[in-house]
Amino acid sequence: MSDIAKLDDAVLTVGVALDGAGWDPNAWRDLPDPAAVFTAAYWTELVRTAERAGIDYVSLEDDLHLQGVSAISDGARSDVLQGRLDALLTLTAVAARTDRIGVIPVVTVTHTEPFHVATALQTLDHVSLGRAGWQLRISPSPVDAAAFGRRPPDTLTTDVLLGEAEDVAEVTRALWDSWEDDAVIRDVSTGRFLDRDRVHHVDFVGDQFSIAGPSIVPRSPQGQLPVTLLAETTETESLAIRVADVVFIAPSADSDATLARVRAVQGAARGAGRAERGLAPLRVVVDLEVDGARLATRGPGSFADLAAALQRAGADGIRLRPARLPRDLAWIAEALLPELRRRDLVAEPTTGSAAPAPTLRQRFGLPTAPNRYATARTADSGPSALRSSDPQEVHA
Repeated sequence: MSDIAKLDDAVLTVGVALDGAGWDPNAWRDLPDPAAVFTAAYWTELVRTAERAGIDYVSLEDDLHLQGVSAISDGARSDVLQGRLDALLTLTAVAARTDRIGVIPVVTVTHTEPFHVATALQTLDHVSLGRAGWQLRISPSPVDAAAFGRRPPDTLTTDVLLGEAEDVAEVTRALWDSWEDDAVIRDVSTGRFLDRDRVHHVDFVGDQFSIAGPSIVPRSPQGQLPVTLLAETTETESLAIRVADVVFIAPSADSDATLARVRAVQGAARGAGRAERGLAPLRVVVDLEVDGARLATRGPGSFADLAAALQRAGADGIRLRPARLPRDLAWIAEALLPELRRRDLVAEPTTGSAAPAPTLRQRFGLPTAPNRYATARTADSGPSALRSSDPQEVHA
């Protein structure tokens, strides 16, 4: 953790997963003003607190339905916090008010437009100067399907949703590459702003959508944002192994089962042919629930013991889910992180450093992402062809 590339296996990355007033459904009762969760100031202060503590990144939850709503019923509840700000838009605002911490919004790919998803995430990477990531999510909920009204719920089978998500991940990465790094030349003497030979159509055709491209956003600082995915089921775990850079393993009360799952996911990823798909080795991060009030009674030692065991099992990092905000985030910063640093499980923070902030890819230890079209150009030893037209997206 800290402003170094995560290249040392002895160092765990540390993230914080933010959601509303915290992951406890009753957490809103502790806030002096529960309506604050709908303000940029609330989220900015939380992320700045995490940044000052030296945390590597925050993720922000999002969904296509209200909290506490069943997947099959749209009945709103009156006893839990209801409503949320759009995660991607919120973190775009927060990124402009922070300097070094990574920002990962949850963005659902079911019902949404892949072209818009790709360009909005590129924009976040530009605004954050290379600190952005993406937590990909699918939605099997009939409630969500009814809210959009474009696809009958009975057509959204698991196979369809996972296949569509895999296509979205692929076309998004292609759109992120559609401008080569040196496509913008700004040559005043010749009046040329753009080298058209370095802007490419992706010409993707899938079962659910087709996209011509190119992106309308120039290639962003990271080129390829880290794609992350929460593996809550065996199906989403398999999807993560095929398409993600980072997989989050859902929290479990059984630590031995969690350790075994880390080893199993690492083993499955090694045999999945990721290199042939242009993917680096999968980073495995374990989600851990944090209730600072309960843990404070016995100190952070037992929590650090678990982190050390996860590291020995092959985990690359932990992502903490604070039950109540901002209380549990303060406990993470003031009690847990110092203990993890004392045991050399995470690196010392270098917040306030004059050096440029590391990219989120560097924090996860992911290599620099080559541009597929520039690589092909080099291999062919000649310019690639380009049709001149506006970006297009057509849904089947």
